[in-house]
Amino acid sequence: MPKKTTKNLNLLTIRFPIPALVSILHRMSGVVLFVLMPFLVMAFCNSLTSPLLYKMTITQLSSFPFIAILYLMVWGLIHHLIAGTRHLLLDMQIGNDLIVARLSSQSVLVLSCVGTFLAVYLL
Repeated sequence: MPKKTTKNLNLLTIRFPIPALVSILHRMSGVVLFVLMPFLVMAFCNSLTSPLLYKMTITQLSSFPFIAILYLMVWGLIHHLIAGTRHLLLDMQIGNDLIVARLSSQSVLVLSCVGTFLAVYLL
C-alpha cells in the first residue's frame, strides 16, 4: 500500500523561482490593465466632453485613491511591456538557458521598478 504524502497547498509558504514570479506578475499586470482600462477610457471621454467635466475629472484624478490606481496602472503597463518582450524572446528560443532565464527575470523586475519610479517621478 503506497504511503500518502501530505501536499503543501498554501501558496504563501511555497518559494517560487524568480522566472515563475515574473510570469505570475506578468499575468497579474495584464489583469490589472484589463480591469482598470475602462475607467481610464471613461475619464478620458469625460474630459473631452466639456470644460466643466474636464475640471471635475482632473479634480477626481488628483485625489488619493485615483493617484494610487494611476500608479498601479503605470506599473502594470511598464511591467507587462517588459515581461511580455521577455516572454516573446523565450518563445523564439532566445534565453532558454537557466542562467540567462534567471538573469533576464531579474532584469525585468529591476527595469519595471526603475521605469515605474521614473514615470511616477515625471508625472
